[in-house]
Amino acid sequence: MREPHVIGDWQECADAHAGLRVRVHGLERVEPPHGRDDAAEGLIYFRFRVTVENRMVNAVGIHLEDGQVDVRTGSDGESAFLDWRNSQFIEGFDLYPLRRATAVLYAAAPESCLHLIDIQVQVKADDDWAERYLWSGDMTATYGLPGTGGARADGLAEHLAGQIGVFLREQTERGRG
Repeated sequence: MREPHVIGDWQECADAHAGLRVRVHGLERVEPPHGRDDAAEGLIYFRFRVTVENRMVNAVGIHLEDGQVDVRTGSDGESAFLDWRNSQFIEGFDLYPLRRATAVLYAAAPESCLHLIDIQVQVKADDDWAERYLWSGDMTATYGLPGTGGARADGLAEHLAGQIGVFLREQTERGRG
């Protein structure tokens, strides 16, 4: 079983996509810029970013649309509401070497499920699909930082990575026992 990445970590793509890196980062509670969707009534909105970086020699056409991102929350892995009207995707963007492109996505879930957020991303480069990669985070842990609405993964990645690793090992051991 592959362990998920901590929100904020880079994932190096392999095989035909060697030289591309993907990262999910910037997870935070916010209200969407163009108003709440009626389907998200009673849910807590949050925003995250997906950045693709090209370290290859040639330009590559990047696609990252709503069907390529799956957001699951809570211990049961329930699907979060992905607000495609407020989100900004990457659609057919020519990403040149040593450049980045970032999608900004808005999702919503019940507050009781924000303790575990899994974001799975599958980027399309030119006409080829990259592997799916998974990032995990926790929006309820503040780690003693006053005024934070959620975990700030950029400064706390190691702490969160340790917690996720312990959790996954415990889950694996339960499955074997």
